[in-house]
Amino acid sequence: MIPIRDTAPCFARPVMTWAIMVVCTVIFVSMQFLPDALGYKLVNLFGMVPIRYSNPNWAQDFGLPPDYGFSFISNLFLHNDWLHLMFNMWFLWIFGDNIEDRMGRWRFLAFYLTCGALATLLQWYFDPVLAIPVIGASGAIAGVLAAYFCLYPLERVIVWIPFIYPILLPIPAIAFLGLWVILQLHNATEAVLFTGVGANVAWWAHLGGFICGCLLYRAFLRSEKTII
Repeated sequence: MIPIRDTAPCFARPVMTWAIMVVCTVIFVSMQFLPDALGYKLVNLFGMVPIRYSNPNWAQDFGLPPDYGFSFISNLFLHNDWLHLMFNMWFLWIFGDNIEDRMGRWRFLAFYLTCGALATLLQWYFDPVLAIPVIGASGAIAGVLAAYFCLYPLERVIVWIPFIYPILLPIPAIAFLGLWVILQLHNATEAVLFTGVGANVAWWAHLGGFICGCLLYRAFLRSEKTII
């Protein structure tokens, strides 16, 4: 199921959501013009390589300087390919505006980065010796999905079901996002039980972002009297 739009009203322009999308897109496009060796170096430097923090000697031998955990944030703005970027930005486009509307621009940014950093931390916890970079906004966006799940459970998400019949179906957000969570949990569990299954996707970051979003979203909501 591919979400097309949602029915929850939005009363302000989602400037911060747009800004995050622009930054991610500009970084991705810019890196396509870099030499392969430089791009590889930057992805390893700013992506979160779990073994970098589990084994400092490996990091030193590989040539990665201490960054004191900065890559737990910087990795959120890197993407592997066009499909990875488009899916993440599409989900942010559909669900981010309403959450920014409820939080305000800067609270939303703080919530987004917090969920993303904690999601990446959970991925590191479950795979601490992984020697390839974990990159992508998925963990942060999972936090946004969790906030939407809690704040707009009965709003409709209009989805397209390809390959079966070209029709748009309105589905309650609680059902659509609940199914998304079940899929992430299934894939994360499979990756733990069967070595190498789904190893190219940070399933625990997805789950971690969603859990953090559910636990933290209330702390970032603005009062009705807050002015931005």
